[in-house]
Amino acid sequence: MKCVPDGLFFLPRSFMASDGEAKVKAILSTHFASEVHSGKLQNLGLVRILNYTCNDIPQKTDKMVIITKCEVVSQALDAEIKSEVKMEEPAALMKPKEEAAVLSKPIGVAPAAIMLKPRHDVKSASQIVSEQRGNAAPAARLAMTRRVHPLISLNPYQGNWVIKVRVTNKGNLRSYRNARGEGHVFNVELTDEDGTQIQATMFNEPAKKFYPVFELGKVYYISKGSLRIANKQFKTVQNDYEMTLSENAVVEEAEGESFIPPVQYNFVKIDMLGPYVGGRELVDIIGVVQSVSPTLSIRRKIDNESIPKRDIVVADDSNKTVTISLWNDLATTVGEELLDMVDSAPIIAVKSLKVSDFQGVSVSTVGKSTLVINPELPETEKLRAWYESEGKGTTLTSVGAGMGASNAGGLRSMYSDRVFLSHITSDPNLGQDKPVFFSLYANISNIKPDQTMWYRACTTCNKKVTESLGSGYWCEGCQKNYEQCSLRYIMVIKVSDPTGEAWLSLFNDQAERIVGCSADELDRIRKEEGDDMFQLKLKEATWIPHLFRVSVVQNEYMGVKRQRITVRSESPVDYAAEARYQLEEISKLTSS
Repeated sequence: MKCVPDGLFFLPRSFMASDGEAKVKAILSTHFASEVHSGKLQNLGLVRILNYTCNDIPQKTDKMVIITKCEVVSQALDAEIKSEVKMEEPAALMKPKEEAAVLSKPIGVAPAAIMLKPRHDVKSASQIVSEQRGNAAPAARLAMTRRVHPLISLNPYQGNWVIKVRVTNKGNLRSYRNARGEGHVFNVELTDEDGTQIQATMFNEPAKKFYPVFELGKVYYISKGSLRIANKQFKTVQNDYEMTLSENAVVEEAEGESFIPPVQYNFVKIDMLGPYVGGRELVDIIGVVQSVSPTLSIRRKIDNESIPKRDIVVADDSNKTVTISLWNDLATTVGEELLDMVDSAPIIAVKSLKVSDFQGVSVSTVGKSTLVINPELPETEKLRAWYESEGKGTTLTSVGAGMGASNAGGLRSMYSDRVFLSHITSDPNLGQDKPVFFSLYANISNIKPDQTMWYRACTTCNKKVTESLGSGYWCEGCQKNYEQCSLRYIMVIKVSDPTGEAWLSLFNDQAERIVGCSADELDRIRKEEGDDMFQLKLKEATWIPHLFRVSVVQNEYMGVKRQRITVRSESPVDYAAEARYQLEEISKLTSS
């Protein structure tokens, strides 16, 4: 076995495999790296091959065996095994005359030591397989035609193959429109019995053809698909390739076949969520549940339909917390279960979460998201041990609250897409089709003291409350009456930079950091200490530079469209990080 370096490991990219009689070129899949690194797989090692695929080498008559599953019998032998083939003597050799004499005699009157038995009808292998196919179900016929290939062995240069996979996620049949016209697209996530996943996409007629064929949770044989390098911007599973199924693809349900593929997680620590803000890539999170809110009813702007939502706060051993918004069925089913057991600090593993910059950093479920309570994973045991030993008594902070220039997550949020204010205010059509995001470096130049700076909020869900007829405050979200409420900021501020100025909308968390106190405290200052102290508190917050991450959308009011610039996250300036950023920008200018 010949080894070549690959990163930190020495992976056997190719080697000669021998069974003692014949040799063939072979390679090991990359997941054998740990066995090679540990010395379990060595030159002259003896292995039992459990699964493989055989490919032709282009422009050569040789073949290459790709080993996808094997077990080590012996780490290293003293020498290569070579079989000695013994040539057995033929039982009888007949000369032409003798052979003719034998054939001329009646059956049963044969020379000594030679017995010719009556001829039976012997079926060829092709006849046997043909009969078996005729009696088998379509899926079984497809399985007999070729050996089933594991997903890990597929590549774009491979010819015919058959895979057996379970549909672990099914998307919707969507319509699209681009420069080439209109069409439909549909994709599924497929998982084989080894847990390897791949995304299969169908366009237009194949999408309409296969959408009713694929059913979530069922097992299928698939062949005649094509593979290509996965587009990282749109891929939803960990695979270097993605599959496309045309109208010629063969998809047949494997009736009676069942296997449970293991769920593949790619967990991201909470304190490392920053680089994923606003991106297309979905993340997986495992954490200890800290709190669970009641179910809220959110009215969707597109169709005015009310959908259930529930927020849960989870923490991990990075000593950070993040809010996960559960939508639709996850909010009403699993969310209700979590509400009942929150006091026991359950651990949840959530797959396929979208990361946004709401309140700095937050995550939410999408249609394909799954949530498992107390999963049987090594990460669960590790997280439980951390929480019991130190997590309970540790002060945990929100990952969004600490997002700043010096933070790894903040680098993505605060320094990407940096623009001047004039870039936004000079383009009245900016944000017309969909929200666009930018980063700003600006000074707060004015906070109007006569504006409506806060609203009365529910102490449980933070939604707006109204005064009850008797006493207390009524929360529409919780459908409850509370004796007390709290004040939460909702205000506008004017910011300036060398190119101009603009008004930004602020929400509670960002406003608290800018003003330096809560809305309840600022209201107390105005009532007890007077307007002069109230206005002084606001002036203390002006002419201080900040880093802002903002969204720009077009709003229509009284028939007039105008820009609305909303602060999604805010951070004080880290001058060391800002200097590094400026030096990088200068180096880009000088290099170009």
